[in-house]
Amino acid sequence: MKRGKRYKKISELVDKQKYYELEEAVDLVKKTASAKFDETVELATQLGVDLRHADQAVRGAVSLPHGTGKAQLRVLAFAQGEKATEAENAGADYVGGEELAKKIADGWLDFDAVVATPDMMRVVAPLGRILGPRGMMPSPRAGTVTNEIGAMIKEIKAGRLEWSSSTRIDRVGAVLHVPVGKVSFTKDQLKENILTMIDAIIKAKPAAAKGKYLKSASISCTMGPGIKLDTQDLVNLLEG
Repeated sequence: MKRGKRYKKISELVDKQKYYELEEAVDLVKKTASAKFDETVELATQLGVDLRHADQAVRGAVSLPHGTGKAQLRVLAFAQGEKATEAENAGADYVGGEELAKKIADGWLDFDAVVATPDMMRVVAPLGRILGPRGMMPSPRAGTVTNEIGAMIKEIKAGRLEWSSSTRIDRVGAVLHVPVGKVSFTKDQLKENILTMIDAIIKAKPAAAKGKYLKSASISCTMGPGIKLDTQDLVNLLEG
């Protein structure tokens, strides 16, 4: 891939052979942001799991201390009766049942997240082929099929982030990419978000995974180069 002069210039700031401690890496990622918009900071981790085996899948959800910097998500809730009222009071943008399912089946996708009460999954299940590939299919494991629908909607609105190791599979493991903020965030905000995400990934290690789990990690901004992180430094910071 041919790179422009701007990219080559900011790449010179990064030592490709070095594994940076988090403090220095966050300073550097802010320096490499040169676009005219507020670039997203992304964390990439390579995990020592074999995703050909279902019991080594890595997934979870986390609420970052300072959010991701994205605009508040539009939440659609499948609920009825008192639970529909609870969803509305919690700030759901759309609440309903069969009528919403029909709109989605007809091509309407003007929302960012979907939650449902267990009794409404009979309505939601046929939408799997539409919502699944977009990462919006409610599931008990992700907590988006729940009777505590109001609490879940508030979490999503506050910046809850769902993630999965199925982002990419190659012969040496799984690579997970997740947003951890914007370059406009303070250094401390980015550090806290990154450590929260790393902690969640480590805690989600499957029992079946063998050998080194957190194989590598790096951060980058939308238009910038990757900055390798010292994984032992990350572990030391988490252990405090």
